[in-house]
Formats: sequence, C-alpha cells, structure tokens
Amino acid sequence: MNSDNAPNRIDVHAHYIPDFYREALIDAGLGAPDGIRELPAWDEEAALRTMDQLQVGTAMLSISSPGVHLGDDIQASDLARRVNEEAQRLRHAHPGRFGHLASLPLPNVERAVTEAIYALDALGADGIVLETNARGIYLGDPQLEPLYSELDRRHAVIFVHPTTPACRLCGRLDARYPQPMLEFIFDTTRSVSDMILSGVLERFPHLRVIVPHAGAALSILMERVELLLPVLSAKAGDAPPSIRQALRNLHFDLAGAPVPQQLEALLQVADAGHFHYGSDYPFTPVSSCVALARALQVTPLLDEAARTGMWGENARSLFPRLVIRDQERA
Repeated sequence: MNSDNAPNRIDVHAHYIPDFYREALIDAGLGAPDGIRELPAWDEEAALRTMDQLQVGTAMLSISSPGVHLGDDIQASDLARRVNEEAQRLRHAHPGRFGHLASLPLPNVERAVTEAIYALDALGADGIVLETNARGIYLGDPQLEPLYSELDRRHAVIFVHPTTPACRLCGRLDARYPQPMLEFIFDTTRSVSDMILSGVLERFPHLRVIVPHAGAALSILMERVELLLPVLSAKAGDAPPSIRQALRNLHFDLAGAPVPQQLEALLQVADAGHFHYGSDYPFTPVSSCVALARALQVTPLLDEAARTGMWGENARSLFPRLVIRDQERA
C-alpha cells in the first residue's frame, strides 16, 4: 500500500448514529450525552464522503457513549438488536465500506452474551464494543466472566470505548468540562488497568482488545502502577499480572490528538505493529479529522513500515474478513 495515497485505510474508531438511536437518546434525556453540546449530525452518505476525504476504504462502525443501556434491561436488548441489525444493513448497502463492532446490553450479562452470539454468528459482526463501564461495572469485574469466556472462544475483537465514569466529579467540574475532554481518558485508563490487573487477559488469552485514544494515560502511568504492584500482591496474596507485558499485547487506535507527546510515550511501551487508525467521526468534526490524519501522515515518530501498518495492514490481521474481501477483489 502506498501510504501517501492510501485508498484502503481502515478506520477502527468510527461511529454511527441511526435516527432511531438518536431519538432513543433524546427520549431518555441524553440528547447531549457526556456533557457534549449536542449529538453531531450523521447519515451514511455524509459518512461515505468523509471516508473518501480521509482516504478510508473501510470504517468499523460502533455506537459511542452512552451505549444502548439507557436505564432498562429489556429496552437495552431491543435497542442493541436494532443498532446491530442497522449496521448489517449498512454493510450490505455499501459492500466493503463498512464493518461493524456490535453493541451489547450490559450490565445484563446474560442478555449481552445472547446478543454477542447473535451479532457475531447471524449478523457477521467483526467484533464487539464495550464501554469502559456499564453502569459501574468495569472491565475487570468478575460478573463479565461468562461474556469473556464466549468471546475468548471465538477469538473476538473487543473495541473499548470510553464513557462517563461511574464515580462522578463535583457538580462544578461536571458542568464546566465535558467528559470527553478529561474523564474519558481517565476512565479508559482506570478500566483497562482493571482488566489487566484482574487477570482477564491471562484467563482469556484469545481476546484481541483495542484500547482507544492511543492508550489514554496508560503509557504515562505504567511505571507508577508497576511500582505499586507489591501493595496489590500483599492484599490478594498473588502477584497481579504485569501491566508492562499487557501493553505489548494490546492494540491501540490513534484517534484523538496523540501527536507528538502521547504517541511518543506509547511507542516506548507498546508494539507499533498493534497501532490502528481511528477518526472518531462524527464526534470529531471533519476538519479536525483531516488535520489529525495529516499529522499522523507526516510525524517522524512513525517510520514507513509503522505508518503503513497503522493505516490498515495491522487491522487486516484483526479482521480476516477484510483480507478475504481484498483477495476476492484481486
């Protein structure tokens, strides 16, 4: 692939907002979720135009925060099914342009397992998306073991997406600073650290996990976490897993503004062969998406091999369907 003219870029962090989902959020009082000003406009034709502008061949669609559980288990299951079936429609309507990371009605684990099986088997989803917490259930919680067991058996891709922390700040800070500015980063760091230190990735080694936004603050805080591991050992009786080793195995999208400081830190602790492009469209405006993609294209922090991998070759290792599609086209 020619990285200067990359028509086959793969975007692993792209969202869709079907009209019925938008209406469900508004009806639940979440028309401006997580402290953002408002839900951005989205439709499939605008998404395709943006993809062309960004030289993206395939965008892996996922539902963003606050997910599909808006307060009621049954309604969450119905909404998860609707958004997942809508993603399948989009895939079929625009062959090759969209992939799909399925939403699950957590924190109801039984319903989540049922929907994961349906989405992966019946709908052909490319993976699933998990919010950093599902109404206070973080990614290392033992309640999620049945879901992880099912996903591990399938070698599934899990795309982690931040949401508003379960532990809220004071009202003044909540009102002043939208959650994506700071708290999304902290909740990602909190939840992925919990996933690692709780041994999820060791018990379920076939899970393939994508951490958003260049790993949030994990690369910066890794040394501090490792320093305090003896405290956890004293409490639990067993040494917890190494966060340093886990970061070598995890995958990372580069959505947001990782250049130059965050990317430089991530390169010190993670495998560049596990980096993936992410636009975060439409929650990131098109002009910002273009500027951020340009920054990734010209940064000296990535050599040509790393850049080519980031634009799409690394994602093909996670999503075999894309390789089969490319072979069929050839």
